[in-house]
Amino acid sequence: MADLIQKELQTFWSPDEVKKSMAPNLIQQQYSVTEASSLEGQEASVVTEYVIKILGLEVCADTVVGDEMFRGISGGQKKRVTTGEMMVGPSRVLLMDEISTGLDSSTTFQIVNSIKQSIHILEGTSVISLLQPAPETYDLFDDVILLADGQVVYQGPRENVLEFFEYMGFKCPERKVVADFLQEVTSKKDQEQYWIRKNEAYSFVTVQEFSEAFRLFHVGRKLGDELGAAFDKTKSHPAALTTKKYGVSKKELLKACISREYLLMKRNSFVYIFKMTQLTFFATTTMTLFLRTEMPKKTIVDGIVFMGSMFFTILTITFNGFSELGLSIIKLPVFYKQRDLLFYPAWVYSLPTWFLKIPVTILEVATWVILTYYVIGFDPDAGR
Repeated sequence: MADLIQKELQTFWSPDEVKKSMAPNLIQQQYSVTEASSLEGQEASVVTEYVIKILGLEVCADTVVGDEMFRGISGGQKKRVTTGEMMVGPSRVLLMDEISTGLDSSTTFQIVNSIKQSIHILEGTSVISLLQPAPETYDLFDDVILLADGQVVYQGPRENVLEFFEYMGFKCPERKVVADFLQEVTSKKDQEQYWIRKNEAYSFVTVQEFSEAFRLFHVGRKLGDELGAAFDKTKSHPAALTTKKYGVSKKELLKACISREYLLMKRNSFVYIFKMTQLTFFATTTMTLFLRTEMPKKTIVDGIVFMGSMFFTILTITFNGFSELGLSIIKLPVFYKQRDLLFYPAWVYSLPTWFLKIPVTILEVATWVILTYYVIGFDPDAGR
């Protein structure tokens, strides 16, 4: 398995880069898919680097994805990022629906080709539905599943699909795109033009008839025999099924989430700088409003003034943290998706978000207290 990865990497990287990227504990006699997907104790997994390389994401590896308010990477790159996220995750089966929407044929070909390389190397499975793919993209697939009216018309090797329809009396013209032919041959409107048995009168072949004929076709019979035979559990490899719920240990997941949250805080540094500037401005305003260093403390009215300053302080600190609410809501869709796909448990995501905000909050409160405490005229005793 490791030799196969090294051979494939050489098509994208130079031999020196391959030698440098192949970690020592990657080359071993028994190499499991779990180890390939997430190597514990390493800064970067070779699979992650490989997926970034084959998806052509090197140019935007350190770029913010972006949203409706912030322009980040392009639409094609976003689709490739989503594909790469799933490919390096714990999922070994990819079910992808209409990934070519909004992409040109060249980009679609590149993405499907990248998925094919990864699936073959990491021994995964991918089921992709495409709308009118280009011939080059169609030729990348190993098997074809043709569905019509909720029934399986054909399921098997791509090389045998035209043979099956010739067996049924329909032939794809030489210059016709095979994918278009497969979409039209089951249609009542377009089916007749592909009829090749001129000595027989044409009659519409229904989807039900196609499905029944496929079961008698040699590919269908072979598939039926494979599904009908009971699986021999003695042939199952111990590493074929994972015994862990998550790809790596909880400690590694926590470290990864802390690193990501810290990176997001650095990218959103403008928000924290603006909050600190705003807090400083409000503190200056408060100093002028309650500028009573010799404020008397004898009557109830004097106490009300102090109470007002404390209430304004609490209100300002509270509302100054409301900007975090918007940032948290924006991140929720990504969190729900990755949590449901078992990237990490919810507490691993929540702890860094809470923990890394404590120093920021302490700094904000300390700035406010240092600027306003003695100016307003609170008790100068350090214990208070």
